[in-house]
Amino acid sequence: MIRVLLVDDEALTLELHRSYVERIEGFEVVAECSSARAALTALVDRDLQIDLVLLDVTMPGGSGLDVLRQLRARASAVDVIAITAIRDAEVVRAMAALGVSQYLVKPFAFPLFRERMTQYRDARRRALESAGAVTQSEIDALLGALHPSAAPLPLPKGLSAATLDAVSEVLRTTGALSAREAASALGMSRVAARRYLEHLAESGRAVRAPRYGTPGRPETEYRWR
Repeated sequence: MIRVLLVDDEALTLELHRSYVERIEGFEVVAECSSARAALTALVDRDLQIDLVLLDVTMPGGSGLDVLRQLRARASAVDVIAITAIRDAEVVRAMAALGVSQYLVKPFAFPLFRERMTQYRDARRRALESAGAVTQSEIDALLGALHPSAAPLPLPKGLSAATLDAVSEVLRTTGALSAREAASALGMSRVAARRYLEHLAESGRAVRAPRYGTPGRPETEYRWR
């Protein structure tokens, strides 16, 4: 069982990520922290025996980068997955240089989280099972699994990459759309537009929310992440 520490200064985010972790086989949340200082205290607690940290970047009392720097200064080999809304390239490079296994940008849907966590779990298992000298191909496989590309989820049957690009561009440009509005803008059916928008939401590239203020039932609104 992989023992997980959650670090985030928002209680609702901690609750959400805990629920996500609990849905994936092979992981167990053993502690939660809302500040950099508390995270460092938990990480030196031998009773917790933490294997993996899901680490936010912006927190009170220090940043996720500060936590990571101190860990590496202590020669700690604990694995870290950065989970943050920060998209700054310098921060990404700094986290990568300090050995984060992955970097996930909030908000994201459960399917993307599950994909990255299972990749990490499987890579960790292979690394622990490896013994003695390994081949170049085995080395490449281990490194590639621990640092996967940010490829989107495969397209469901019936969706085309070209149309998905068109829906994505319209959503990025307008900021927020319902399926009805996307269908009108692209000259397609509302059902088809909803399928593409739902795929974007499920793959973590868009977020959905109810839109109120119109007569009748509220529409679902999609926003580019």
